[in-house]
Amino acid sequence: MLLSASNLRLFYGDVEAFADISADIGERARIGLVGSNGSGKTSLLRVLVGELEPDGGTVAASAGLRIAYVAQMPDQDAAGTLRGIVSSAFAGLLEMEDRIADAERDIRRQAGGARRDAESRYADMLAEYEAMGGYGDYQGRMERVVRGVGLSDSALDTPASKASGGERTRAALAKALLADPDLLVLDEPTNYLDFDGLNWLEEFLASFRYAALTVSHDRYFLDRVCSEIWEMERGRLARFPGNYSKYRRLKRERDERRRREFERQREYIEKEEYFIQRYKAGQRSREARGRETRLARLERIEAPQSEKTISIGESQASRTGRVVVSLRGLRVGFSANGARTALLQAPDLDLERGSRTAIVGANGIGKTTLIRTILGEISPLAGTATLGHNVRVGYLHQGTWSLPDGKTVLDAFLEARNLPIGEARGYLARFLFQGDDVFKRVSVLSGGERTRLSLARLLVSAPNVLILDEPTTHLDIPSREALEETLTAYGGALLFVSHDRHFINLMAERVWAIEDGEVSAFNGSFEDWMNLRRPPAPEPSSRRARARHRRRERESRKRESAASANQAEPSAPADYEAEVRERETRVARIERRLARASANQDVEAITRIARQHAAAQKALEEAWEAWERAQG
Repeated sequence: MLLSASNLRLFYGDVEAFADISADIGERARIGLVGSNGSGKTSLLRVLVGELEPDGGTVAASAGLRIAYVAQMPDQDAAGTLRGIVSSAFAGLLEMEDRIADAERDIRRQAGGARRDAESRYADMLAEYEAMGGYGDYQGRMERVVRGVGLSDSALDTPASKASGGERTRAALAKALLADPDLLVLDEPTNYLDFDGLNWLEEFLASFRYAALTVSHDRYFLDRVCSEIWEMERGRLARFPGNYSKYRRLKRERDERRRREFERQREYIEKEEYFIQRYKAGQRSREARGRETRLARLERIEAPQSEKTISIGESQASRTGRVVVSLRGLRVGFSANGARTALLQAPDLDLERGSRTAIVGANGIGKTTLIRTILGEISPLAGTATLGHNVRVGYLHQGTWSLPDGKTVLDAFLEARNLPIGEARGYLARFLFQGDDVFKRVSVLSGGERTRLSLARLLVSAPNVLILDEPTTHLDIPSREALEETLTAYGGALLFVSHDRHFINLMAERVWAIEDGEVSAFNGSFEDWMNLRRPPAPEPSSRRARARHRRRERESRKRESAASANQAEPSAPADYEAEVRERETRVARIERRLARASANQDVEAITRIARQHAAAQKALEEAWEAWERAQG
């Protein structure tokens, strides 16, 4: 066992952050820590790594345990460049190299017995250097890791005090990955990574030899990386085997079981109380008093509580022309001091009424600049970006920097739309701003609270085109799911930038991909686009390898034939879950298209899509039946 926590308890003043937490981290554990914002996840991490002293309980670590911890917001006042921060992972090796160089000079200056002693010390240093991994290509490792997390040479040479939060986070992540720890502890590592960085990190962690504990709201990441989920809820920790999808299923089953147990106990208590009330003073008083004693000793089951999430409801969109955004010969960039710098160019593209389009690409490639050019906030270098007839845009800024920091939550909301105070407070309550929360200053809001307020301001204005720049940033998983439900019911056009792959795959029916300074349109789902980008399998290089390759192909064809004979049912329990999720996503996507066709009164499309929906629904029911049979 690498780390063991027993009966941990933590307070902030008089407020209990968590209590009675006991857990173990074994070798090669892959743990995902989830929970709503403010549930105590980061506090628990800091206690486990020794940054925070608990108010009760103990943390025991195995002898010599090496822990690498990457905080959600690394130190802004760190000295030196980002390159220096990353290379400090090899501080011991670099120090040993200096000592070896000194020993070499010492050998050249000595003679006789002194020289032999110097050579012996030199040999010992080389052996120690080799044991530390010095003869491995650690500089090559550093190069691969910094590229993997998305740090360029220019970013590496940036002083840490002047680097962006995302650059500091990626540097801290690279340093942790290079430190070769026994336990890697990561707090929201996916926040500042693009798709390539996310895929690289997932593959790295899949091959990582040691244990990892990760806080994340990225459901796709949790599914790919984790084999155990820890859930923080109301200051308590619950543990579930499997990845995130399995955790959600097990949690639903647990909550339903608890609800039934609570209802049964509540009915029992009501019957006992009725008996006690009726017979306590009569002939059966002794029995009534006995029942009263037993009832007083009964351990009460806690009433199940539903998660507090944003509850937005359906958002209606007014009618627009067929084309809501039109790009013609567009070149996007910026001008400074008379110089024009181009970031990207787009072919002639149209966004149609009711369409769902994701803008994807690497960090810093120009996605936000493209959006701001479409909105007219930045002038194009060439060409035009035109909004269609009767278009009313709702725009969610990345980082929500447009909020008035000096105002209260209520005043900032009323700035977007003047409503009666009672109605405004009722609307804000649906975004979890309740009671005195509405009088908090915007300047003191957390990232998640700022995002929720921005969404409230945005949706109360009833736009018919939504343009969202990283809308899920700082939202916990329940709030992300609530946002997805709202956008699924939204009738207008949607154009968005996101790195949340689960969100994109659910929302997008079309992709605008920015690569090498070009925007290319892909008509299809995000998953289909990603599959096209995956490199083909390498060609086998030897005769034996080619034979193995052909044998695997034959076995694969046999499995496919067997699967077809069994109505294409998956072969493993995990595959059944994946099949159900995939078919649920397809049904949801078709239902959105059907809703838009109905809103547009397109009879031909309604007929065609209804047939597709019936087939998809039937396929989903078959997947559920197969999954249930697999459960026995």
